[in-house]
Amino acid sequence: MNKLNYWIIILHLILSGCNEDYKVIPGSYVGYLYTIDNQEIPFDLDVLKDGSVQIFNHKEIVNMENILYTKDSFLIKSPVFEGYIKAKKTSFGLEGYFINNSLDRKIEFKANPGYQRFKLKDDSKNYNFSGKWKVVFNPEKLEEYNAIGMFDQSNSKISGTFRTTTGDYGFMEGVSEGDSIKLSTFNGARSYLFKGEVEENIISGYFYRGNYNKIPFIASRDGNYELPDPNNLTLLNNQYNNFEFSFEDSEGELVSYNDLKFKDKVLVVQIMGTWCPNCLDETTFLSEFVSKNNHKDLEFVSLAFEYANTKNRAITNINKLKARFNIKYPILLAQFGTSNKVEAQKRIPSLKQVVSYPTLIFIDKKKNVRRIHTGFNGPATGEKYENFKREFKELILKLLAED
Repeated sequence: MNKLNYWIIILHLILSGCNEDYKVIPGSYVGYLYTIDNQEIPFDLDVLKDGSVQIFNHKEIVNMENILYTKDSFLIKSPVFEGYIKAKKTSFGLEGYFINNSLDRKIEFKANPGYQRFKLKDDSKNYNFSGKWKVVFNPEKLEEYNAIGMFDQSNSKISGTFRTTTGDYGFMEGVSEGDSIKLSTFNGARSYLFKGEVEENIISGYFYRGNYNKIPFIASRDGNYELPDPNNLTLLNNQYNNFEFSFEDSEGELVSYNDLKFKDKVLVVQIMGTWCPNCLDETTFLSEFVSKNNHKDLEFVSLAFEYANTKNRAITNINKLKARFNIKYPILLAQFGTSNKVEAQKRIPSLKQVVSYPTLIFIDKKKNVRRIHTGFNGPATGEKYENFKREFKELILKLLAED
């Protein structure tokens, strides 16, 4: 063996050994994203032996893509959302950032071996937060909005979510410690921390969204409080008799509301974005409904409003979503570069305003808009989600039965 070949082999062995050092050890980890005020948003994740990654939020399991190694770091990507974790292996665990390039966001990330996002304390003196709460975010400010907090508690462990007029905040879990409450969630896109203290049955504190938003809140028990009817929030513009749209699909084909394929059929139009977790929950429901119900006089179409900076990136995100859920109906690119609702309304002037991503528009066989449903209560809302599924099916069958 000559000297050149000898050193090539030695170098290969060194690099191979280094690459092994970079690899994440399979097992359970507690991840942390760091907010304004350096608060921690904890979440549970498992690295499996095949390199795949799962994130857990109470009953929710988020399947991420397999770890992708690049030089001395690695990437954990969502199969749907644009954000990703870029990190390195360290002596204590993992360290890096959660990054979303289109939004120009970069959140510090760390993870340690473990399996419990919050330490549980079986203390009978812990306040019991179980029940329904009226929550006011940004109280007495222009940006004030109401929500419903839904919490279940066993000993010191809490699970629940928040319902708003635009949708829910997904599966959250946390703890009660004395007079304080902490709940967190991370699903590969949104990262939330709800933290407060109770005094005389009033919770006050802050709601953190990543490291870019900190919102004050107050909450009071109110078993009778309800949000406005989601079927009365988004209205058709008085100047329009129909809901009109005309946009290209991901293949560049123009699809319009008056196309022959929609003639004399019931049409459901979804206003959404591939970046939107509530839209993902709704899309999951819609795609499953389509696969299980083969109604020849029923069509679906989605209008995607994407914040991706380029058209190509927006189309890539749409195609990822379609492939992930085997979506058969068209998803049209209505807008890219921003998800601003004011700009979105300009693209679909048939509506007075775009209130929420997602929004569903139900159109009968004569092209009349029969219902507009704003927001989406997903699986984390339990009974509300089941009620929506039942009402959706009832309305579809009613519209299909009409001449």
